[in-house]
Amino acid sequence: MLLEQQSVILHQMERCRSRFELMEQWLSATRDFGFDHLTVMTAPTSHDTRLAPLIIEGTLPESYLREFDADGMLKHCIVVEELAKSIMPQTWTLERGVEGSNEPFTDEMKSLLRRHKLSMGVVIPVFALDAGRYVIRYDGNRPPLSCTEIGHLSMASMQAFDVFDRLRRSGTNQNVLSARELEVVRWTAQGKTSLEIGQILSLSDHTVNAYMTNAIKKLDCVNRTQLVAKALRMKLIS
Repeated sequence: MLLEQQSVILHQMERCRSRFELMEQWLSATRDFGFDHLTVMTAPTSHDTRLAPLIIEGTLPESYLREFDADGMLKHCIVVEELAKSIMPQTWTLERGVEGSNEPFTDEMKSLLRRHKLSMGVVIPVFALDAGRYVIRYDGNRPPLSCTEIGHLSMASMQAFDVFDRLRRSGTNQNVLSARELEVVRWTAQGKTSLEIGQILSLSDHTVNAYMTNAIKKLDCVNRTQLVAKALRMKLIS
């Protein structure tokens, strides 16, 4: 991505007033770098056994997360092992594994990545103001990053995460819905059923209902009608 484009997008991120706005801008920048998926998550530790619960915001396919966790891959993930040793970005490719590591991905991991067209990725550790450790993960099907691209992506990620962390900690945003929950609420406000929303977002209606239930609880509502009304009143959707 050209430096001029990066500067414009980072300026737009700084002006975001909700996590949903920020994630839209951040995902746009992610695609400019040639990646398909963006994930913001708590940094995994040796005590964690599943990937999905660590994700705060993200676009990784639901089926990928389900298979990854069902096979217990987190405890044997090379990327996690390398993150524990260093605060530097970790890049990987499907065939070579993590850059700088002599241990390749297992055949099961390769098969899972191949099925979901995830041939390359980068994981960037970041720190919140409360000293919490987080990870920004980018996945896709592009050639390996150059050193210059890694530098630009790391800088952009840290700046974007600073905005994310500010919004996360601000009192006015303590009940803000996740990007996926907001998508579900926005489509509900347009009269779509759970089945229709699932087809639009490539999710099962069960997952859509789960997002809806979470949103209802977060905004202290009793049903979908009240949820949509409150989300409109709070200007979370328009």
